Amino acid sequence: SKEVLGHSVIGTDSNLEVLLDNFHQVHITVGQIKTPKIRINLFNRAKSYGAQFPLLVSPSTYLSPSAKIEEGTILMHLSIVNSSARIGKNCIINNKALIEHDSIIGSHCHISTGALVNGGVVIEDGCFVGSGAILHEGVKIGENSIIGAGQTVKTDITANTVIK
Repeated sequence: SKEVLGHSVIGTDSNLEVLLDNFHQVHITVGQIKTPKIRINLFNRAKSYGAQFPLLVSPSTYLSPSAKIEEGTILMHLSIVNSSARIGKNCIINNKALIEHDSIIGSHCHISTGALVNGGVVIEDGCFVGSGAILHEGVKIGENSIIGAGQTVKTDITANTVIK
């Protein structure tokens, strides 16, 4: 049997329906760089088979009691989610990412390492925010957009935009 990082591989995506007969909780571990389609398809497929998606929170995360996080999202090490922030389903909030007060992150988004999402930012579904990117307070990022590593965004971005 195959192992990955010391863990036995018990199946693949092609075995998903059978695996869910025995294991009901699922977490999508595929990252997202160019497109969220693989994550979305796996999430929807597992959901159609009755999978449950727990919220995974690192012990080193700060999660405000007033924040709302939906199913299947992971908050990685040293991430911060401040007051009244909202994060949708199946998101990755990676190591040291900051989600400030009153921000709204849609579903199926990937906020990379060290990204700074300032207060009142709205990020629509399917977006990717690269490592070290800075989103100015109150900007809106349209769905399926990609903000490259280290970029600073000070104005609203329309859907399906790539900023490198």
